[in-house]
Amino acid sequence: MTATVLDRLIDDFLYFLRVEKGLSPATLEAYSRDLQRHGAFLRQQGLTGLQSVDPALLVTFFAALRHEGLGVRSRVRLLAALRGFYRFAVDQRQLTENPLLLLDSPRLLQTLPGCLSPAEVDRLLQVRGQDCLLDQRDQTMLELLYASGLRVSELVGLSCSDYQATTGMVRVMGKGSRQRLVPVGEPAQDCLRHYLAQVRPQLLGDADSPALFLSRRGRGLTRQGFWLMIKRRARQAGLTQTITPHTLRHSFATHLLENGADLRVVQMLLGHADITTTQIYTHVSREHLQRVHERFHPRP
Repeated sequence: MTATVLDRLIDDFLYFLRVEKGLSPATLEAYSRDLQRHGAFLRQQGLTGLQSVDPALLVTFFAALRHEGLGVRSRVRLLAALRGFYRFAVDQRQLTENPLLLLDSPRLLQTLPGCLSPAEVDRLLQVRGQDCLLDQRDQTMLELLYASGLRVSELVGLSCSDYQATTGMVRVMGKGSRQRLVPVGEPAQDCLRHYLAQVRPQLLGDADSPALFLSRRGRGLTRQGFWLMIKRRARQAGLTQTITPHTLRHSFATHLLENGADLRVVQMLLGHADITTTQIYTHVSREHLQRVHERFHPRP
């Protein structure tokens, strides 16, 4: 396989991701950069085809990325891109065997997301502010975020029509314009009912906005506004670790798995297109299982 054919295969894969998978332009651009970087590495090794790629070479590639100072998150994303690319190459009969199937993800890639314990989540949710209306709005958003595992962009992008009170579900527009329905627990539903009936009408005033969560001026809340709020509440709750909206998303997924949820179900709730993205949480779950075993087994 010449470099030209390799480039064509990359282009075909990106087209597949755009048309079949509906990935966003930003994600496609990131995948394109990652795959071009991998292609350049193969050419530097004197390879003219994927047939010569083996697990050892892939380990060398990721070691080189680390040596170059590429961040862990970027390496995780690159690994996800390569997993999809090599599966695609096998499907297109450009490879007979996927070399990544023979390679466990390097330990350096398995960074565990920041996660709160259930007790710490309770402390965060119990914080109360001084402004009654905004405090109740913030409380509703935090309850919903922990109950559903939404991304912050998905949370602030909700409209009133996205909450289905009769079914207790939230309709979410996720990455790549993929819609999903996420169930919401009773505490979050109680907050939403009160917010919609008593709080939002006062925040809206004479304004006209379809956004579910509003600022003091009756406009849709921004991601930056929510970030500032959650950091302020974390300080008030006495939580010393760095807390972001994604922390609650990670906590949502981790707590579900630690209580026996199926990984495929968590994948659907999080809106992950590929289960390999969700599998990072199984490392947290395995640590939890090991602690339980050591604590309760008669011969640990």
